[in-house]
Amino acid sequence: MLTAGMMIGEIFTGYATGSMALLADGFHMATHAGALSVAAVAYAYAKQHVSSRRFSFGTGKVGDLAGFASALVLGLIALGIGIESILRLFEPIKVAFGEATLIAVIGLGVNIVSAFLLSGSHHHHGHDHHDHDDHDAHGGDNNLRSAYVHVLADALTSVLAIAALLAGRYLGWVWMDPVMGIVGAVVIARWSWSLMRDTAAVLLDSTDNHVAEEIQDLVEGPGDARIADLHVWRIGPAAHAA
Repeated sequence: MLTAGMMIGEIFTGYATGSMALLADGFHMATHAGALSVAAVAYAYAKQHVSSRRFSFGTGKVGDLAGFASALVLGLIALGIGIESILRLFEPIKVAFGEATLIAVIGLGVNIVSAFLLSGSHHHHGHDHHDHDDHDAHGGDNNLRSAYVHVLADALTSVLAIAALLAGRYLGWVWMDPVMGIVGAVVIARWSWSLMRDTAAVLLDSTDNHVAEEIQDLVEGPGDARIADLHVWRIGPAAHAA
């Protein structure tokens, strides 16, 4: 709700002031309001169907599916911001720096509050499952991670927007506005790729080598037993099948 409210303010002000950095931040927030909604729907769906016999291994991967879709949209938005920013470099427009800066600062505040709310859930969620694997404990839930990454990406674009607008206002560097749009697009694209890679690995049942090695050591270590064929894959944020 915080993100959706701020999104409306930033898009409206971005158009009114002509700031590419602020407009990019506003549309960026729009995708994140959608991504947070997708994350919430995924949890609701997973909870509702947790006992359904339709899902052989439960609903643990619903979050990864939502996370992948969210990351894909984030990547497309990064591409759009990058293209528009490059066009603005060659055809700059007049920007009302003062008004745009004020809205960008408020936007950053909203992002910080949202990140704080999500980081608390993120941390708590990991420790609920008593994972021995630190990576699982903090990065195992790709649905929650995608929501958190979206908010962090928002905070980054807000910081870049503020820097560009201040430079334009006080130093006359009008080109900073589209340049910061490009920088933001590149960083967001990297985050998007990282999240797509991790969620795709879960959706495609990639072997979890860490858990597979543990199972092999436990079975083969004590005696003369040997495993001929072992398959280990993740079926949820803190659950594996073998």
